[in-house]
Amino acid sequence: MSLHRKGRAALVLALVAVVAMAFRVSWNALRDIANAVGADNTAATLYPFVVDGLMALALVATLVLAGRDRTFALRVLGTYTLASLVLNYVHGLVPKLHDAQLDWTRLADWDPANWALVLLATSLPVGSIYFGSDLVAKVLHHRPAPIPAPDTNAEESTEITRNRSTADLPVSTPEPAPAMPVRMPDPVMVDFLKSTQLAKPIPTPAPAPLAAIERRPVAAESTRARRATGRVPDVARTARPRRTAAQLLDEARAATVDWSDVQITAEGIRRTVRTSPANARMLRDTLLTERAAPAA
Repeated sequence: MSLHRKGRAALVLALVAVVAMAFRVSWNALRDIANAVGADNTAATLYPFVVDGLMALALVATLVLAGRDRTFALRVLGTYTLASLVLNYVHGLVPKLHDAQLDWTRLADWDPANWALVLLATSLPVGSIYFGSDLVAKVLHHRPAPIPAPDTNAEESTEITRNRSTADLPVSTPEPAPAMPVRMPDPVMVDFLKSTQLAKPIPTPAPAPLAAIERRPVAAESTRARRATGRVPDVARTARPRRTAAQLLDEARAATVDWSDVQITAEGIRRTVRTSPANARMLRDTLLTERAAPAA
């Protein structure tokens, strides 16, 4: 166990040494790039920590986080690694950047390339603030998955399973006894040439009369729901007699003889005479007018 721990410790120390040497190699390039884009001496000295330091932070977050958060940390690590590679590559291509007294200069002769490189160099500090804060928050709020405790009843459960799988009977089932052959009597020869007559004839029973079954029509049951036939055509409808206005008025008079004026309403007349609401209102007005005429 101690050798295993020593090997892991040595591996971590070797990784830290390689990262430190790589950071020192990249120091001059990133510092000169910061001077070229207008940073002062203090800012240019701290600029390598902004880029390569966030790379180290993203690497630690990748080892701690899991799932989508780990994917995010890997993307940040890859983005800043690529940005550092581009800036180191530009530092090697432009000899002017190697001058220690350089304050500000172009990173490329072609204007679009110079604008893109300046945008990249100046946006890395802002991105370090944003992505670094996000990674630290994710690491602080990360809760590792609990390791399941070893089951103390594992041996007991195995024993129970093994016992349940055995047969319930204490003694194995005996083998079935072999079947003994049964001897059949020898066949007797019958003389078919000589007929034998029965001493006493066997009476044949008369067949009992069967009652006639009455057949009744039974409606067949249909399992399917009856479909709606839709509107019945006018030809198939039964013709209803249409009453004239005089006939309706006579029926209304006969039905409302004993009614008071308050009881004469369109709804009451419609239900009694069985007519439409419009005819009922017409009959109501006519009857009320007839009752009011003698009084006047």
